[in-house]
Formats: sequence, structure tokens, C-alpha cells
Amino acid sequence: MLILLSLAAAAACCLAFSWWLPSDGERYQDYRRAEPCSSGAMARGDTDCLSTWHLTVEKTVNRTAGKESVHDATLTYEDSWRGTVHFNGSGPFLERLESGDRVTATAWRGEIMVLDRDGVRQDTLEAPRDELQMNAALGVLAGLLAAQCLAFGAIRLARPLDPEPYTWEPYGRRLLFTVVGVCFGVGLPAAWADVPWWTVPLAAVPLAMCAALWLRLRLRLRLRG
Repeated sequence: MLILLSLAAAAACCLAFSWWLPSDGERYQDYRRAEPCSSGAMARGDTDCLSTWHLTVEKTVNRTAGKESVHDATLTYEDSWRGTVHFNGSGPFLERLESGDRVTATAWRGEIMVLDRDGVRQDTLEAPRDELQMNAALGVLAGLLAAQCLAFGAIRLARPLDPEPYTWEPYGRRLLFTVVGVCFGVGLPAAWADVPWWTVPLAAVPLAMCAALWLRLRLRLRLRG
């Protein structure tokens, strides 16, 4: 079972670094390079440029209750289009919107990226973000989980009657929580500081290895004591 989990986690790690991270990075760069649509591009239906639309607010939902958080705006265009855009939070824009307000929407590749009203702007959830550090952190997490499952599974196969201390309690559980903490503890500050994404694996992997060795040494000393 652990070997299968290791293979699944390894596949997730490969996908994160070979497809997910490059795809998000390319999409963000394409969005940054996009220019306003010309009249010819609009006539051709070109969606790789930035088009501007003047929409009317039909209703908004701005609710946070416990773990549920909904921040939406339903918009209409000349009685011919109606759609809902989603936001990461209320922000200074959404909390001021009321039914009937006119807003300016910037669209790219068929999705609304930004809404603007009287100079106050807010990105929608569809807008590409330069947050590849978290992609890298999740990829590293998958890779480290693959390594842990492989090591624990191999030891169980080699020593089925005596797998200690490579069991879930206490070493495996503590190691898992430590690995998760290290990946997010490196990824989140890296995203906030806007450092290159490749610094995340460079920092997270050695830290996780040191943490694993420290936990192993601590457990060995406790067993001896």
C-alpha cells in the first residue's frame, strides 16, 4: 500500500513540475504581455488581447460564515449576456457595489479578469497570478511524501516483523506533519516576498531532510533513555 502511495505521490510531483507550474507561468506571462484589442481584433473575435466591456451589476454576494466564503458579482450586458464572476475576497471594490451600478470589465481569453468602477479595481479569481512559489511548494510536498512512503514501505517489506521505528506512530506521523509544515512554511513566505519559485525546493528539501534526521535522532535518544 505504501509503495502504491509513493508512486501516486511521485506522479503528482512530476505533474506539478513538468506541467502545472510551467502552464501557470506561461499563462501569467501571456496575460502580462497582452495588449488592448484593436477594432479588427474585436471583429475577428480574437480573445488573446484585452477587451473592455461596460456591464451592469445585477446583484452581489459578499458573505463569510465560518469556513464558507462567497464573494460574487452577477453582471449583465445589454440584456444579451448574464454571468457571474468570483473574487478571492470582498476588498474595497466588491463591498461598495450595489445593484444597478455600472462597471468596466477587462476580459482576456473569454474570461473577465478585472472589474473597475471609478478607479477602484479588483481582480477576479480567473486573473493569472504570479504565485508559482505555491505550485512549487505543493510539488515538493508530493515529492517528499513519495520519498517517505517509499522508505517506510521498503522497510516494511524488508523487515515485516520489526519495522520500528519506521511506523506511523510516532515517527511517521510527526515526520508527515513536519514535511507539510516545512513546505508551507517555505512556500507562503516565498510567495509573499515574491522570490523566484525555484528557491522553494532549494530551501524546503534540505530543511525537510534535516527535520527528518532530527526527529529520528530524538526518537532514538528517547528509546535509549
